Amino acid sequence: MRKGTFMELCDLLSLALKCQNTRMRAARTVEKRVVIALWKLATPDSYWSVGNQFGVSKSTVGAAVIQVARAMKDLVISRVVTLGNVQAIVDGFAAMGFPNCGGAVDGTHIPILAPEQQATEYINHKGCFSMLLPALVDHKGRFTNINVGWPGKVHDARVFRHSGLFRKLEEGTFFPDQKVTIGDVEMPIVILGDPAYPLMPWLMRPYTGSLDSSQDLFNYRLSKCRMVVECAFGRLKARWRSLLTRSDLSEKNIPIVIAACCAPHNICESKGETFMAGWDIEAHRLAADYAQPDTRAVRNVQQGTVRIREALKTSFVTGQATV
Repeated sequence: MRKGTFMELCDLLSLALKCQNTRMRAARTVEKRVVIALWKLATPDSYWSVGNQFGVSKSTVGAAVIQVARAMKDLVISRVVTLGNVQAIVDGFAAMGFPNCGGAVDGTHIPILAPEQQATEYINHKGCFSMLLPALVDHKGRFTNINVGWPGKVHDARVFRHSGLFRKLEEGTFFPDQKVTIGDVEMPIVILGDPAYPLMPWLMRPYTGSLDSSQDLFNYRLSKCRMVVECAFGRLKARWRSLLTRSDLSEKNIPIVIAACCAPHNICESKGETFMAGWDIEAHRLAADYAQPDTRAVRNVQQGTVRIREALKTSFVTGQATV
């Protein structure tokens, strides 16, 4: 990020990070602790390597990461991970082909080391230990709602149904009461999800199974707009590549650090900070070592299972089953 953006971030964090000098030594400045933490979060480097870069110990690097992450949680996230201008979001998705849309929802897995307690709860579909990051993003790929902390074993749909976002959408309090008429049906502001999510009056998901041309067109429009959330996760991990390197933090601190990465992501996206192609290349290399669960493959298997069951049901009724 540019120096001006960095200094603005330091100003936001200064209330929580300012330390007093002692007779033994001068306190490290807010700027130094923030830059140490950002460097550690943005690279796959070890604590020892980052410490050498800034002339501090490994323990100092670890302390800086946690201090800055907690300050982000307390002072910054509520300011920048927020809904913002709803009309601008709706207009943005409309320009992409979907009317009265307020965001796209999905989840991604952040690899972690095996926790000491209840480790099996964190094993995802690929057999890796992970923590879920479910999020809603706007038309520009900025996070407007996050829900960090669920273990990787839990299905996206279950996490969503137990979230504050689901409750607010169900109550009609997350978005303004802004409806449009589609044909002869009134439609509120909706969000877009993949087939793992439930079809609701305020949540559109694609058609599945054998599709006609109109259903194909609907799916194309939805998929085109929903891609923004997948791109947002890609850019988040490319900027903050420590999210791809199996966090060794405690279960209590991992969600704080994950959430802390979402805040500067939004700041950088809003301010048009440079996103270098090399970061994507490095992120893909790291991700190859810690593959994410292929939920599409899982859903395809589930759909195939449903077809088998339906065929069996029909054969039992018609008496055509063979033994």
